[in-house]
Amino acid sequence: MEFIDLTNCACNVLRTANAEDKAKLTRSYIAQINDHPDKVIIGKAKPDIRPARPDKPELLDPNQMPRRRNAGSLKSKVTLLHAIAHIELNAIDLAWDMVARFAPLYEGHAEKDTPLTLPMDFFLDWLSVAGDEAKHFLLLNDYLKTFDVRYGDFPAHDGLWEAAEKTRHDLAARLAIVPMVLEARGLDVTPHMIANFTAQGDEDTVAILNVILEEEVNHVRIGRVWFEYFCTAHGHDIESYWQALVREYFHGKLKRPFNHDDRFKAGMIRDWYEPLAD
Repeated sequence: MEFIDLTNCACNVLRTANAEDKAKLTRSYIAQINDHPDKVIIGKAKPDIRPARPDKPELLDPNQMPRRRNAGSLKSKVTLLHAIAHIELNAIDLAWDMVARFAPLYEGHAEKDTPLTLPMDFFLDWLSVAGDEAKHFLLLNDYLKTFDVRYGDFPAHDGLWEAAEKTRHDLAARLAIVPMVLEARGLDVTPHMIANFTAQGDEDTVAILNVILEEEVNHVRIGRVWFEYFCTAHGHDIESYWQALVREYFHGKLKRPFNHDDRFKAGMIRDWYEPLAD
């Protein structure tokens, strides 16, 4: 068995345009890694600035996205689930990009005087996130097919990857914005969606959203753990440094209402995010 280079795996996934293929390739790599953990290495393959994307969906500015109307209708439901599937697809790329983008900080590569080096556990954590996001995408994608809907049938926006581009040179900023702001926002909005679909008696959709919510808590936790690791290495105060990065890289205020319970499970303290709220 040859060595499994996580940066090569990452770049291969990032350069896969077809959404379903991207998710399935992720699952395939993770199965190989789980079968041969002793063969995993961190190489030096460099990711592109942007991942490959299918021709559809059309990507719009977030302000141009059509509003979902007629809550409770099938059209409203599938457009919402399509939007979540798009988020999950981006999240696959974001997790793999974390692996490849910051591989130069791996303790096996970094110069001796580097103030921060990353252990193998950092890369394995983001590999696990990629696997979860691939599972979420495939759950949603397969479910949408039962309504004769395909990923790409509705427009989407590029806000998540724009955040990745802005933070591609700064690990702390990437951790502060992607898992600790954007994914944490998912913790806030998903319970409301679950409540709405529960009221409609839609058990299938509720089951999928419950899986996503439970696993996203751990993704936010992973981001928070490695952000704290970064701050400890550099002597930064965790709360004030996170707030400074959010103010620099995230436009606008954090939106209420917050899901304080799940944020707390992820280690997000109210004193961190409340001062940044609208």
